[in-house]
Amino acid sequence: MQIDLPVVWAVIIGLGVFIYVTLDGFDLGIGLLFPFFESKNDRQVMLNTVAPVWDGNETFLVLGGAALYGAFPIVYSTLLPANYLPLILMVIGLIFRGAAFELRAKANRTQHAWDLAFMGGSGLAAFCQGIVLGSLLQGIKISDGRFVGGSFDWLSPFSLFCGIGVVITYATLGCGWLILKTEGDLQRNMRRLMRPLVCVLFGAIVLVSLWTVIGLPAVSYRWFGSGNLGYFAPVPILVVACVWGICRAVRLEHEATPFVLTLALCFLGYSGLIISIWPNIVPPRLTIWEASSSHSSQLFALIGTVIILPIILVYNAMQYRVFHGKVTEKDAGYH
Repeated sequence: MQIDLPVVWAVIIGLGVFIYVTLDGFDLGIGLLFPFFESKNDRQVMLNTVAPVWDGNETFLVLGGAALYGAFPIVYSTLLPANYLPLILMVIGLIFRGAAFELRAKANRTQHAWDLAFMGGSGLAAFCQGIVLGSLLQGIKISDGRFVGGSFDWLSPFSLFCGIGVVITYATLGCGWLILKTEGDLQRNMRRLMRPLVCVLFGAIVLVSLWTVIGLPAVSYRWFGSGNLGYFAPVPILVVACVWGICRAVRLEHEATPFVLTLALCFLGYSGLIISIWPNIVPPRLTIWEASSSHSSQLFALIGTVIILPIILVYNAMQYRVFHGKVTEKDAGYH
């Protein structure tokens, strides 16, 4: 039996992107929540919850980019030129966020400036990731395997709103993470913040969903014209159930449930995206089979991935296992 390598690679890249969004999402979300907490102690505790793991979270961004280059070079060579500016700004945001992690702990007089860098870098990276997502959903102009659109095709009301949606998503993830990892007044403040955040996130999900269905005929047909609505219907139903579950968990002062259900909400949103564009990897017409590299190239890269990917997953799991539990003001700061 011959393995359909483009499908295998689509699953690997999709998994890597989803893991990146969930893991780096909550530590970017902490930067987005910084403006709501001016206390130095609160901010230090918030940083300490992700200090041991934040840089490992970005491993999956590298994995996704490298895998995309090896398995689907046409996508790599069209998605990047179509989104040069937001991708460059995203990298700049990640650099400022990373530098703020390292330098804030050493700074005295300039700590406030590094707090601003941490907040700005986190917000810029999250917003630009959403813009790239919106640009992908609305379609990229391709001819003969090359990008033929303009430098600012990514700039549209839809892509900008998708940027705002990703910012809200990451802030909600960060809030759920901090409910799990903190205690006392900081945890109580996070609980108060979680309910309005998840309600705003639900509104953003609804608006983006309606926008894509109304504005993108291919997505509308995929959901309502292909005869598969019965299979897809559980996704929006489960989204509503997750939002209700998060609000209930916050009211009952559960600690892990809000974060777990927010992860589930992200998974459902990601599932809706896959449903909307599959089997296209670059809407509206470029499929995973048309965009794939040669069979031998994909097979060679797959052998290396089968060896490396389990190692990455194991060491990431180990770091979360080692640094599990609550973080308090008494814990050492980031060094």
